Amino acid sequence: MKLYSAKQIYKADQISIKKEEIGSNELMERAALQLFNWMHLRMQGAPVKIHLFCGIGNNGGDGIALARHLVDHGYNIEVYVINYSEKRSKDFLINLDRLKDRKVWPNFMNCDDSLPEIGKEDIIVDGIFGIGLNRTPDDWVAKVIQHLNDSQAFILSIDIPSGLFTDEGPKDVNSIIRSNFVLSFQTPKLVFFLPETGPFIEQWEVLDIGLDPEYLKETETDYELIGKNEVLTLYKPREKYGHKGTYGHSLIVGGSYGKMGSVCLSSKAALQAGSGLVTSYIPKIGYVILQASLPEVMVLTDVDENELSNINFDIKPNVVGIGVGMGTTKTTTTALANFLKVIKLPLVIDADALNILSENKDLLKSIPEDSVLTPHPKELERLIGKWKDDFDKLNKVKKFSKKYKCIVVIKGAHTIIVHNEKGYVNTTGNPGMATAGSGDVLTGVITGLRAQGYAALDAAIFGVYLHGRAGDIAVESTGFQSLTASHVIDNLANAYLDMFKLPEQPVVEEENK
Repeated sequence: MKLYSAKQIYKADQISIKKEEIGSNELMERAALQLFNWMHLRMQGAPVKIHLFCGIGNNGGDGIALARHLVDHGYNIEVYVINYSEKRSKDFLINLDRLKDRKVWPNFMNCDDSLPEIGKEDIIVDGIFGIGLNRTPDDWVAKVIQHLNDSQAFILSIDIPSGLFTDEGPKDVNSIIRSNFVLSFQTPKLVFFLPETGPFIEQWEVLDIGLDPEYLKETETDYELIGKNEVLTLYKPREKYGHKGTYGHSLIVGGSYGKMGSVCLSSKAALQAGSGLVTSYIPKIGYVILQASLPEVMVLTDVDENELSNINFDIKPNVVGIGVGMGTTKTTTTALANFLKVIKLPLVIDADALNILSENKDLLKSIPEDSVLTPHPKELERLIGKWKDDFDKLNKVKKFSKKYKCIVVIKGAHTIIVHNEKGYVNTTGNPGMATAGSGDVLTGVITGLRAQGYAALDAAIFGVYLHGRAGDIAVESTGFQSLTASHVIDNLANAYLDMFKLPEQPVVEEENK
């Protein structure tokens, strides 16, 4: 699913209006009707008080038009217009007149007005600001927003939580609505999925308001949302006459004294992801551990007992996953530097290998093209430097990806895969996966997919999705607190099977005749 910018959505509005030969107020009416239908289906005329807080732009016009439909169906409403400017959008004024025709008079709130009383059991509809907001709200408007947040009432936002910018980070978190639910027109917004802005949205749903499908299809976006439908197009089915050599050979390089578990996790994950063969390259100290715990995995050892000192092998893997548990000693740093000078194979680079690169940035130019880097936030900061907000971070990662011709997997609640100028936002995963070894598993999954012939970007996108989906399936039986990295590995098979599972259809019983 494409994630459109505010400018692209505005353009889609204009093209739709022109092609359909309708007025902009008719498009607003279409949006308001979708909002009403969504609410009415769930509320069915429930006797609850609905407070609609509307701005004086088009987002406020959506709220005013919604109020009219609610009144027509007997709902108990109170409408407030946040009078933050003398300017009014044309369609806001049209819908304001329509509401007044029904003898409903909004409360126009100004900076000196007292704040309305809102009960905990009431519902707030937030239509103060939309996607066009380009500055921090005035202090008195921020106080209104804080009052709504403090009310403990259920808050439903129209299109985007008021006070949240669409294409840049927040400047004042106290002037942003904290929405229980957002009804987003045509597409979700990128800010729904970023660490700084995502916490303002508990749940969201897209309402199709009929924007021009041709424009939406042909328009390229900087970001895409990745779900089951998107990864199904990437999946490579197995051949009937294939053998273990057909599905590639993964080499997992890592480990040091006391940190062999990470190599075990990555190696097992590469197997579970479908790699035909897996070899672990480790210090001698881990030989018995690997042989005893993973009988399917072959083992090569470094000349050093406790750390990697000379990454040298005589096998021909298809891909190398490197960094898990390897440490950052001077000896290992030298070993990695020497390895990068000669290696031509695709790499999946994680953990301590990333930390070594961040301390020795001249080594970055030695990374083979189309390598996949999988940093967590702190590792990413060491690589690209500090950022002022999530949008700045994404721009820095895009430049990094382009400069070093690599794919960067920004791990988080919604992991984002960046390649050149484009980002892919993952939808799977859960808080239980914030646990030791989870990243090692992801490294193994991506390495295993790469071994099977998946292109680097496809392996990263598909691998992140599978990893998160395995965690989602596992957490159903473990709960968040007890989920471990091993549980994720054990459910990779279920994640594959889930891709082809049809949605359950509701059972409809025939009426007795």
